[in-house]
Amino acid sequence: MNIKAPVPTGHVRIELESAEALNVLHPKSIVAYQGAPQLREDRFLTWTRAYHKRKWIQSRLQGPSSFLLSLPAGCSLETVRLQEHSNLLFDFRHVMFFTEGLELHSKVQKIRNAWITREFVRMKFSGPGAVGVVTAGELASVELRRDVPLFVEAGALVAYPEDADIRLSVYGNQLASQHMSVQWQIRGTGPVLIQTGAADTVLADDLRKDGLVKRLLRELLPFGSVYIK
Repeated sequence: MNIKAPVPTGHVRIELESAEALNVLHPKSIVAYQGAPQLREDRFLTWTRAYHKRKWIQSRLQGPSSFLLSLPAGCSLETVRLQEHSNLLFDFRHVMFFTEGLELHSKVQKIRNAWITREFVRMKFSGPGAVGVVTAGELASVELRRDVPLFVEAGALVAYPEDADIRLSVYGNQLASQHMSVQWQIRGTGPVLIQTGAADTVLADDLRKDGLVKRLLRELLPFGSVYIK
């Protein structure tokens, strides 16, 4: 499988060899296709996948063929290679496609993790294979440590190891903890996948139009970012 992403990223071109096949979970993102018509086959999603994707149909595309996938504005796509015994749990909303041969498993989370993440089920892939992940901004990978916690903004976490220890937390001094978004404190081993473009929408607004006084009030007043627009 050959993936070519232009700069700036707005679409991705994927080329499949004759022995390769890909399952695309967002068929309407396929804006152009080059290959024999019968090499595309649309199928209904299982109930679990449909629930998490809010979609009913997935497309299976087989090589030799090539096609273009459009991406939402400000988003990028990265291919994550998975080994046979991968234990990453994915937020299924970020999964754009996965290679033929990968097996999907619905993993019920521990009660504490489900309460924190508000998700009782996450998706786990059994490799080897590849998963196409679409994110706001770029995708970053950070290795966990058992002795030093990793704090991740709640809306930025894409995938984490199944056996990771997750706690709801904030960090820093009193001023920092009062003004930051909810954080996940994670310990363990293995990679954590984080989307880097979704955290600080206030910064973008500030750079565009806000004056000094409004920015200071947002920063200094409790809940200033909520009440001061």
